[in-house]
Amino acid sequence: MAFGGIYAMKPIALSEVQAALQPYVDREVYLHLETTNGAYAAENLQGQAPTMAVCAYIRNARVRFHRAVIAGAGPFRAGLQMEIGWIYAEGLTDWEIDEHGRLLLAGHDVEGRLAVALELSFTPFHV
Repeated sequence: MAFGGIYAMKPIALSEVQAALQPYVDREVYLHLETTNGAYAAENLQGQAPTMAVCAYIRNARVRFHRAVIAGAGPFRAGLQMEIGWIYAEGLTDWEIDEHGRLLLAGHDVEGRLAVALELSFTPFHV
């Protein structure tokens, strides 16, 4: 992933991200979706009691959706409406189109740690 790499992510601008989602509509694409509070959730940060670390991860799921929407006042939420359901990510703050032309949406917490990622590509992601 390009997160933290040589390509700097930008804060989400609704109209720009909405336009960037459109090429993926009504096409079979590869999806990466993850959400995590990471290993740092289990650490004793700032004197707080440790909490349970949670994560959901899916990579290279081939999906087709007929509608893509980004909404909110920030952090943002993105929804991809499929024929019989939705793919949904909330807490998004940043975005980019990487060197491979993939759309990357991410949500970072106030300390810059990745909390959620939604990525779309016409080719499989590196495993």
